[in-house]
Amino acid sequence: MNGGSDLMLTKGAVDRHPWKSVLESHAPLILPSAPDALTARLIERAGFPAYQIGGFALAAHMHAVPDIDLEQYGENHAKAQEIITACGLPVLVDGDDGYGDVKNVTRTVRGYEAIGASALFIEDQQPPKRCGHMAGKRVIAAEAMVDKIKAGVAARRNADFFILARTDAAEPNGVDDAIERGHRYLDAGADGIYVEGPTSAEELKEVGAAFKGVPLATSILEGGGKTPWHSPRSMHDFGFSMILYPTSVLFRAVRAIQEALEDLREGHAMDLSRSVDMENFEDVVGMPEWAGIEDRFMGQSEQGRGLVTKIKQKLTG
Repeated sequence: MNGGSDLMLTKGAVDRHPWKSVLESHAPLILPSAPDALTARLIERAGFPAYQIGGFALAAHMHAVPDIDLEQYGENHAKAQEIITACGLPVLVDGDDGYGDVKNVTRTVRGYEAIGASALFIEDQQPPKRCGHMAGKRVIAAEAMVDKIKAGVAARRNADFFILARTDAAEPNGVDDAIERGHRYLDAGADGIYVEGPTSAEELKEVGAAFKGVPLATSILEGGGKTPWHSPRSMHDFGFSMILYPTSVLFRAVRAIQEALEDLREGHAMDLSRSVDMENFEDVVGMPEWAGIEDRFMGQSEQGRGLVTKIKQKLTG
């Protein structure tokens, strides 16, 4: 399915729907994670209305390291800009802990808003932070997180830029503390709450009941997370309007790469029923559009000599 627009070269400049309007029209909002521009393009073509850029997949994709606070704002921001430029969908970006105090939060909000992000979540973990489904997390004082939220809200230039406050307090302090923090964060100006790490259907229901009418998120890490799998419809019935899936695409992609390398090592030809061909791949990366640009703008004396034309001639023999 091709859900992308006709213009795939300058997606960073397009007008995206505000995050609140996306939430209003999709219940629940299913958010796969894109660690690179190609994945974001595929998410768009698959028909999703929005996506996320998460730290778990970014750390693995950029450096082949776990999500344990090894990457920093500058590199994550640069990678996010590449991804956002390639995809016209509204996007929720992982802002970690804001990368420091209220000054860093201010920079983080301004920086991601400037490159076209639609929403940003900031968490209350105490550094060194880690993936929200890993054990041993600690959280900062609720008062310190309130200060960060106020700074972030003040920093945004457009009220449509959605600030989601994430609490990781459920694991170290219990669900009751996570709920209490969530309400304090809403009072500080957050547009929605993200409760990380409920460990049962009962906890999910308790969190959902505590935030009725509030944009509410959590994540499900397929393949090993703390929060048990429930269907998106069940999660919505529990009270969640946003469900993040940080590993669903990543883990499947890793397995596909492993299988391809095993086939190559053993001397097996590529099984096209489990792959794409050149024509399909060219469509994904926008070759027809680049060819159209050559046809439209290349001068008469250069017609037939364009790069894309030559590539096409070579590929078709």
